[in-house]
Amino acid sequence: MSLTDIDASAWAELETAAANPHSGFRYVNLCSVDAEARAQARMVVLRSADVPTRSLEFHTDTRSPKWRELSANPEVTVLGFCPRAQLQLRLQGRVERHGPGSEIADAAWNGLPGRTRMTYAGGPPGDERAFETIDVPVPPDPVDEAEGKARFGVLRFRPRTLDWFELRQPDNRRAIFAYDETGALASCRWVNP
Repeated sequence: MSLTDIDASAWAELETAAANPHSGFRYVNLCSVDAEARAQARMVVLRSADVPTRSLEFHTDTRSPKWRELSANPEVTVLGFCPRAQLQLRLQGRVERHGPGSEIADAAWNGLPGRTRMTYAGGPPGDERAFETIDVPVPPDPVDEAEGKARFGVLRFRPRTLDWFELRQPDNRRAIFAYDETGALASCRWVNP
């Protein structure tokens, strides 16, 4: 495969992951930096991948620490690994936040199933919650779906680079791809794994 074929294949994997909950890249790590300059990584669901613009979309609760972190520093790394393909994708770039009431957040909200919408209607992420037993949470107070919409945000991620790494014992392969501001492939090269 040529480097341009590998780039196209990586983005096809991401596009598939956004539509298929069973894809290896459906859940990826979004890594940011907090106010104390500590790295913060968390799993997020890949909601969409736009190949022509080389952008990814994730959803979040705007009360979460990551929303505040990304306000202060929108530079992030997205890291995914697919065990089936033995492939790691590490993308570095910038996130744009689209908060409640924005056109982008409203469009994304309208495409969510009701059960997903309700996940944004509960208490703030990270707040303490009581449990009756180890496995059974105390039922939360009833919530209104509109409360969730008022806390729903969209993160649009535009990578500047993709670090592609394939495990192929004994010949692991790695390549670096760079994109311009429109998402077009600007350069690519093989590097030592």
